[in-house]
Amino acid sequence: MIRKIMSSLLLCAFAAAASAQTPAIALDAAVRTGKLNNGFIYYIRHNETPKNRAQLYLVNKVGSILENDDQLGLAHFVEHMTFNGSRNFPKNSMMNYLQSAGVRFGADVNAYTGYDETVYQLPLPTDNKELMGKGLQMVHDWAQSATLDPAEIDKERGVILEEKRLGKGAADRLQQQYYPLLFNRSRYAARNPIGTDAILKNFKPAAIRQFYHDWYRPNLQALIIVGDVDAAAMEQQVKTLFADLKNPAAEKKRPAYTIPLTGKNQFIALTDQELTGTIAEVVIKHKAPAMATAADYKSLLIRQLFNSMLASRFAELSRRPAPAYLSASAGIKDFLGGLDTYRATVRVKPGELKKGFTAMWYETERLKALGFNADELERAKQNLKEQLENVYRERDKNPSENYVQEYLAHFLKNEAAPGIVGEYKLMNTFLPLIKLSDMKALTDNYLKDTNRDIIITAPADAQKQLPNQAEVNKWIADVKSMPVQPFGVQKLSSALLATEPVAGKVVGEEKDSAGLITTLTLSNGVKIIIKPTGFKNNQIVFRGFSAGGTSLYNDNDYPSAANAASIIAAAGVGNLNASELDRFVADKELEVRPFIAERYQGITGGSSVKDFEVAMSLVYAYLTQPQKDSSLYLSMMDRSRARYLNRANDPGSVYNDTVAAVLGNNNIRRTGPSIKKLNMVNLDRAYQIYKERFANAGNMTFVFTGSIDIAAAKPVLEKYLGALPRTVTPDQAKDLYIDIPAGEISKTVYKGTEAKASVLLVYSGRYDYTEGNNIFFDALRETLNIRLLETLREEESGVYSPRVELSTAKYPDAKFSLTIQFGCAPVNVDKLVAKAKAEVAALVNQGPEPANIAKWQAEWTRQRELDVNENSWWLNYLVDKVQTGDKPDGYLKEQALVQATTPAAVKMIAGKYLENGNFIKIILMPGQ
Repeated sequence: MIRKIMSSLLLCAFAAAASAQTPAIALDAAVRTGKLNNGFIYYIRHNETPKNRAQLYLVNKVGSILENDDQLGLAHFVEHMTFNGSRNFPKNSMMNYLQSAGVRFGADVNAYTGYDETVYQLPLPTDNKELMGKGLQMVHDWAQSATLDPAEIDKERGVILEEKRLGKGAADRLQQQYYPLLFNRSRYAARNPIGTDAILKNFKPAAIRQFYHDWYRPNLQALIIVGDVDAAAMEQQVKTLFADLKNPAAEKKRPAYTIPLTGKNQFIALTDQELTGTIAEVVIKHKAPAMATAADYKSLLIRQLFNSMLASRFAELSRRPAPAYLSASAGIKDFLGGLDTYRATVRVKPGELKKGFTAMWYETERLKALGFNADELERAKQNLKEQLENVYRERDKNPSENYVQEYLAHFLKNEAAPGIVGEYKLMNTFLPLIKLSDMKALTDNYLKDTNRDIIITAPADAQKQLPNQAEVNKWIADVKSMPVQPFGVQKLSSALLATEPVAGKVVGEEKDSAGLITTLTLSNGVKIIIKPTGFKNNQIVFRGFSAGGTSLYNDNDYPSAANAASIIAAAGVGNLNASELDRFVADKELEVRPFIAERYQGITGGSSVKDFEVAMSLVYAYLTQPQKDSSLYLSMMDRSRARYLNRANDPGSVYNDTVAAVLGNNNIRRTGPSIKKLNMVNLDRAYQIYKERFANAGNMTFVFTGSIDIAAAKPVLEKYLGALPRTVTPDQAKDLYIDIPAGEISKTVYKGTEAKASVLLVYSGRYDYTEGNNIFFDALRETLNIRLLETLREEESGVYSPRVELSTAKYPDAKFSLTIQFGCAPVNVDKLVAKAKAEVAALVNQGPEPANIAKWQAEWTRQRELDVNENSWWLNYLVDKVQTGDKPDGYLKEQALVQATTPAAVKMIAGKYLENGNFIKIILMPGQ
């Protein structure tokens, strides 16, 4: 539940007051907002995407930065404790009530603690007035009425220590060393939200109560409600309910902590034995600009264009032969403590840090010296304009969550929130005015030679090769002295298609019994299933597939077959190489990707309505006019080998590879990635396999969902899909007979230095695949998940988040696997494994508790209400039904099956499938 501040997010929000020179951007008029006498702020907006749902967020300007030295980790601890008992919801009654109403812990109700804020999230159905009322009361209780019972505190210590344990490893160890430098030894350097083991284990209840009393107060809080609600009526409820929140009589001032800019340059080089690669990062800190006025919005657009153009440059460089690094990127990114940064990052090949760093930094010096060119700027403008216009076209279908994020930033960071219409007007006003001189001014402002941190991290065996600060400064000076060449921009020299398609015809059309799904048959045998929806105004998603896949190739060819789609697609398509293709799609809303999986090959993607024909032309090109690029192929293979060279350093990778090998009987098609497998990949063979897999469209089915007009789409489908080639004999996927091994297997991997263990328990076997059994098995999965949360987390305090997953397959043989996963302390492995197995045995012998079946039924029903209004769900659902040979209207029966599910039905499934003698236990333990 903790959000790491160091994630690489594009800069989009800034904390600052409105400029005195230009008027502030008005808040979206559609939101009701106000401040109660106690200082409590609210934002309420009616929105019907999704219908019958509302998002409730309690936002606190309270985070770990406010902790005293004896309270480290207690801001986050408070967040946990608000779910473990409050005035109106004692002990675990809050979560029990929400689960019974179909609200899932973690997936729905959740919270996070950062340095400067703590945010609670509660999505609720609005068609249940009692639930909405109780939901508001829960938020009120979070705000000021947590009981903080000492017994519950002691139980929760273990849970939080297990959450902390999950984050331990190389990245955490390194962050502890370079955070003080990165945060300029400010208060942020000593206030990691997760806290310290010593305080989490030993703090007195009085310390957490003091923190809660001091900082959880209405003048630091806001309530955001967006959804299918009567905003006026909800406003009155909020005013009435939250008016009684009180600020402390002796109120502490809430300091505005910052990270000071010292003007100094800093350097640190670190190694860790569990790292797999060498990364260098240059961070130039800068005071974060405002985002409150119209002029600020123009500046924001300039930064977005800057990031877009720089990303395009690095993408272009990655496609050139033999790049000097594995990957590189740069851009202006959000930070904290009143700062943002220009951040440039490079991951290098072993032993080639100087070469990779120099090549990466050359791009910064080239930008400083020559800037961007007019063609780059125009292309970036077109791309950004298309993105924002697509948001505007969907303005009446904008998800509530998006509005919540706007208001959250408005409250926490004083960021303007004009709404979609307001932002669209601002974009149309300012985007045309942005010139190359604006980009030059931004570059000069951010790319300074002061306030610069250089952080290098590498595997332990690279220690002797790492440079010191003087050496890296010399590299930078040498780059500055190099002659700088203008960045060459790839221009389109020809049309996409080498040859125009010869269109086919629709020769058959039928509708399902409800008239909601149309199936077209084209003259070349292609079947097209279309479900038009109104969930979005401008979204079409699709997938085309046919049987075969890598299953048709022997083990020696498997690496070439498995990598064929990514290798060939990376080379470009039709008349366009990869860079030309990137330019071709830059101002379009579309995505098209070919794939070759084990039992199917095909193509997947989506587009706007306007770009639908272009998307179909790309489908035709990928399937009939692929390219191969030997230079790009050699570069891809070389970089992949370098990435895998130190893979064995990472405990997680070693463990995951062991899991894959055990569950896949050490078959080459199941084992993890390796240099040996890469060396088996052959470009010519991959190209041949790619062409073979897409030679026969007569066996292909395409599924389309979204805002597609069938009449308007028919000519396009005939032209491109109807022109795909057809052969006489259709392929069928082969059964490779790779099953999870039968019997009992136990395997322990010893790797890593931290006192942490990972546990995987697997039940598997043959399975009677029916709609009813699938529903019953899903009930088993979720009721087991509920019980493991109750036993392993709440009762034992031994894990943070156990996870139960179910996989069922109908072909080639009907089979299932049920997995239980969790992390824990090594000393607790045997005890917690025994507890988990006991819960499985209880399902076999007694069946689930009726209350847990009722919780699953409520969760399933509420989730399905959301699913059936998503284009992506319909796409996956219809593809699955075609591939399993089941009727596409089965979803109509599933609700009845769910409601008819009983504890006895789940007990039957448990007894039939979880007592077949197949049980695998794989444990990761620290190295011996």
